[in-house]
Amino acid sequence: MTMIRRAAPTALAACYAATSFSSAALADDGTINGADTAWMIVATALVLMMTIPGLALFYSGMVRKKNVLATMAQSLAAVALISILWVAFGYSLAFTGDGALIGSFDRLFLSGMTMEGVNPLAKTIPEALFMLYQMTFAIITVALVAGSVADRMRFSAYLVFSIGWFVVVYVPLTHWIWGGGFLGSAGVLDFAGGLVVHLSAGIGGLVAALVIGRRQGYGADNLSPFDLSLAVMGTGLLWVGWFGFNGGSALGANAHAVMAITATHLSACAGALTWGAIEWITRRKPSVLGMISGAVAGLGTITPASGFVAPWHGIIIGIVAGLVCFWACTSLKQRFGYDDSLDVFGVHGVGGLVGTLLGGVFATAAIGGTAGLIEGNWMQPLIQLYGIAVTLAWSAAATFMLLMLVRLMVPLRVSREHEREGLDISQHGEALQ
Repeated sequence: MTMIRRAAPTALAACYAATSFSSAALADDGTINGADTAWMIVATALVLMMTIPGLALFYSGMVRKKNVLATMAQSLAAVALISILWVAFGYSLAFTGDGALIGSFDRLFLSGMTMEGVNPLAKTIPEALFMLYQMTFAIITVALVAGSVADRMRFSAYLVFSIGWFVVVYVPLTHWIWGGGFLGSAGVLDFAGGLVVHLSAGIGGLVAALVIGRRQGYGADNLSPFDLSLAVMGTGLLWVGWFGFNGGSALGANAHAVMAITATHLSACAGALTWGAIEWITRRKPSVLGMISGAVAGLGTITPASGFVAPWHGIIIGIVAGLVCFWACTSLKQRFGYDDSLDVFGVHGVGGLVGTLLGGVFATAAIGGTAGLIEGNWMQPLIQLYGIAVTLAWSAAATFMLLMLVRLMVPLRVSREHEREGLDISQHGEALQ
């Protein structure tokens, strides 16, 4: 049966033995399987689509007109920059070797990689495809952070920060949880990135927003979105792309991928309906911004649990996501007064945390090989809390230190004049007409 990468390598064998899904047609002996390879090519393209154009449209539709191109440029830059860094050393440090803290240098610039070779974590697809698929995760994680500091961060500072954040935060976390590191070995469940992607980006974004400070006019001026139709289109691309994000994390064309996709879709639906219902009750009108925020909250919250829970659990997780993320983006944000421009912390950070914890509650042995609290494994939620604590502490501390270092090299924030003028003109010399 195809190896699933979102659990510790030591726990994977038990997962396969316990699963009730038949994949007898798939090899697990290092033989490349055509069906698995075809699906993973599609999944890789879907996840890349989540950043460009998905996230680029989603983010740019929610900023002001004078910052639309600058916001898109951050997503585009993340694709180009992180792709090169991933090939140069990121993949090697994350997914080769067996160190508890970091991987090896065996695949620097993909040295030693062959057409027929496979990674032990994905035995039925070419190693180059596994590398590419993982690259798309690194790209979107770095791009997500930018949403917290939209409208005010210098493009040069963003580039330097992105390099450092990728090296110090993303690569180690990836190895710790998915590449054979100490969190995966401890049994922390993260099927597709609740910790590695969403919580790390959410906490990193929150710290960046606090360090850089609020936008001019925050709380007084009109900071309403430029064009929500762009954000809706971006949401649609993210939603579809998430099928590759979560379904592809099964690393094969099998029933496990289908179950993950089903839970993912249902969670997004429940999240959108829940957020919209709350607004309908409290504000008399369900906003489009609220419904797309609820959908993304549902998608992010189901991510760590998607390969471990039943589809109906996805509905429950989506409802919880809508409730908790709405609270985080309204009451919590207002209470502490931080300016997380596009609610990266409120949606992705809080959603990733909640989803990781709920994965430990609803995990079903017949689906993911690990029982959760409902099936009598009371230790699993505690293990999940351990993973959450490590991810939160590391991402927060490392992000803060990186920002202090970047500040020594280049100002983090544009000048007041440039912020009023808009980042499109001041940072890129162009603007929408």
